[in-house]
Amino acid sequence: MILMLTLGLAVFLIMGIPVALALGLSALGATLLGGGVFQPTILAQKMQFSLQNYVLLAIPLFILAAKLMNTAGISMRIFRFADTLVGFLPGGLGHANILGSLIFSGMSGAAVVDAAGLGQIEHEAMTKSGYPSKFAVACTACSSIIGPIFPPSIPMVVFSFVSGVSVGRLFLGGVVPGLLMTAALMVWVAIQAKKHNYPRQPFPTAAAAKKAFAEAIIPLIAPVILLGGIWSGIFTPTEAAAVASLYALIVGVFVLRELSFKDLVAAFTATARETALIGLLVATSAFYAWVLMRTGLTLKLAEALVTLSKNPYVILILINLFLLVVGCFLDSTVAILILGPVFMPVLSAVGIDPVHFGVVMVLNLMIGLMTPPFGMILFVMQQVSGLRFEDVVKACMPTLIPLVVVLVLMTFIPALVTWLPNVLL
Repeated sequence: MILMLTLGLAVFLIMGIPVALALGLSALGATLLGGGVFQPTILAQKMQFSLQNYVLLAIPLFILAAKLMNTAGISMRIFRFADTLVGFLPGGLGHANILGSLIFSGMSGAAVVDAAGLGQIEHEAMTKSGYPSKFAVACTACSSIIGPIFPPSIPMVVFSFVSGVSVGRLFLGGVVPGLLMTAALMVWVAIQAKKHNYPRQPFPTAAAAKKAFAEAIIPLIAPVILLGGIWSGIFTPTEAAAVASLYALIVGVFVLRELSFKDLVAAFTATARETALIGLLVATSAFYAWVLMRTGLTLKLAEALVTLSKNPYVILILINLFLLVVGCFLDSTVAILILGPVFMPVLSAVGIDPVHFGVVMVLNLMIGLMTPPFGMILFVMQQVSGLRFEDVVKACMPTLIPLVVVLVLMTFIPALVTWLPNVLL
């Protein structure tokens, strides 16, 4: 059964079978090989019950909010505002790229959404201003993974689903790491700008700054509403997703008047399609995780890790190394759904705060989105830039250094993650 779950899944993925189907087939095959009798009712129940979770409602709502924001032209407003704030620094548009992603992350919650939406605007603006396409690709790719760390975050919603940890605490736990990532990446841009003498934007006039702020004030209010509402207890993180969608709808249709009926239909259709894919993935992953637990492998792995060491930092180092490899091959959602339940017993055994671990795990897997051979952001940036895949990989690899530095700091200084949730919640 264990061989079918592991090697069988690997073979199905290599064959190019969709991930959700590969998970379901390998779990079903493991059940039959283990002497079980195929019972469609059990399969249906496990898949159905996995989707009957209130927390998961946040996923389609945040996706819808991001789609509406993108279509309404808010992405461009955010980028112009970020350019006004930091564009005069050496390598100015690189800094604006990163700061823009931090602001946009307060509405999207997904790295690929950032890369595909705001990323296209950022890459085009940088290349038109004389920056090399490879540098623009690197800035856009690395900045896009701020989104799943700084709240709201779809991967953290998924981690909350499998672990039972409060979504609100996870969201607040990502605030300081998200700011650290922004600072680290801006330092990297400054070093590259000085080394290659990249251009900078003129210092903005008062009129230009006032105009950029006026255009950006509406999208800037959204993260304040979401975080303020969660912190004050006015609404839950799942309800915050509904508020974000409603806010984007009102702003796009009645304030900016950029969303037509056709745009709304397209946004809702795309959201439904992506939600269906994620839902199928969650359902088959739940069945896979159930079969995995029946084999006893999760307990054996937990016992093996605890046997190696009961020092929480040693355990975190081992898990980090494992996740860095896994992230190169598995989608982050799949990795969280499968590995989250495996690691939870280990956390309680050695005294690791699950909020701390959740944010560390998400950042680790987000780095995987930028590593070959299956890093999704690399493929998105190839489409956005028109560069060869090998060139995209070479351009993005140096940006992993500041991201790994932040990951190490988060691993060894838990307070970077846990301080804000402990103070506010």
